[in-house]
Amino acid sequence: MSESVPKSYLGMVIVLASVWGLSEAALGMGLRSCAAFVSGSIMTGVALFFMTAGWVVSRRILGVFLMALIAAFFKMIDALLLSLPLKHGAIGNPIFAFFMEAIAFVILVSIIKGRIIQKPAGQALLGGMAAVLAVNLFPLVKYATGIPACVAPGTGYPLSLYYIHFAVLVSFVTVPLGFWVGAKMEAFEIQLIKAHARRKLNYILSPAALILCLVTVVLLRLI
Repeated sequence: MSESVPKSYLGMVIVLASVWGLSEAALGMGLRSCAAFVSGSIMTGVALFFMTAGWVVSRRILGVFLMALIAAFFKMIDALLLSLPLKHGAIGNPIFAFFMEAIAFVILVSIIKGRIIQKPAGQALLGGMAAVLAVNLFPLVKYATGIPACVAPGTGYPLSLYYIHFAVLVSFVTVPLGFWVGAKMEAFEIQLIKAHARRKLNYILSPAALILCLVTVVLLRLI
């Protein structure tokens, strides 16, 4: 992107985080406690997709953590609608996972730089390594919420580690896809800036996306 074209990343980050929060709430329908086998591993890859796209449009660590915070807010709204406490396994554990995924992504994206990250293979490597780190951090959830990570039936082994290969394989695909989507969104934002329409993104589109996704979550719970 040309340095002569300034941009504000907040609008796009809010849009991405809102859609991510909605996807998490939709997955949680019917799951009142633990992740259903590989669903948690799949959502690790989904989370890394949104974080990657958000990082591409913002290039800021703050943007990644802001996305995790907004996704956590959606989960809290879901808890309110379900009359569940924040420390319930279906609420507190996913929120903890959001921030572990954010930490893992930020660490790895700070290490894997330059030409490597510009190529799909390097982006896939970033995704796989971020998934491995996030999955290994997740069992620490018991110290944050007091609720241990769910375990694979008959093994006593945390589901996140038992299905780590699913998280890695999904992230091999979702992170490069996140780079591609993020680049498209960045190009769209630049066009808005050149057309002097950035305020529409920051003050109309992003709040509308946030409200629409929140309303959708409420409707999903009421249906």
